Amino acid sequence: MRVEKLKAAYDVEIQNVHFPLHPDTPMEGKSLEELFAGRDYDPEAMYARMKGLMDEEGLPYAQRTHTYNSRLAQELGKWADTQQGGDAIHMKLYQAYFVDQKNIADIDLLVSIAESVGLDGTAARDVLENRTFKDAVDADWAKSQGYGVTGVPTYVADGQGVVGAQPYDVLVQFMDAVGAARAE
Repeated sequence: MRVEKLKAAYDVEIQNVHFPLHPDTPMEGKSLEELFAGRDYDPEAMYARMKGLMDEEGLPYAQRTHTYNSRLAQELGKWADTQQGGDAIHMKLYQAYFVDQKNIADIDLLVSIAESVGLDGTAARDVLENRTFKDAVDADWAKSQGYGVTGVPTYVADGQGVVGAQPYDVLVQFMDAVGAARAE
């Protein structure tokens, strides 16, 4: 993955900051047709573009028909980042949403995903039901808004940003432009 290559090539710390992509999506989700109603939306073209980008990245990607509210998944991910080995949850959440087309607003599914990467299911359920990482994700959303983020992924460093799934060469140019030190 590009981010892993950047971490190997540069002496940088990559921090995930969550972004409210379609935060008004109901917990049960909605069809992409409904989400993009009234807009110039070509689902086949959008899928082909994203599939090409994911293929370049070596990531699986399925043609989705629905979108789901990602808020609880973000809260779970934020908590997982505080747990040993918790960073593995991000790929599992990606798989559930973009490949398996699962509703990542479902607490039982999220607990199962947490357990699948070795995290404590009881603790994960507590985080989700009590919303103990709500404030942390609210802070991320505010930070994203402050950065002017309009899409994901967005890479920000030294007051500059690059938006979207960019080729690795573009990210290298960005790292060099912001003065990131090369790894030794």
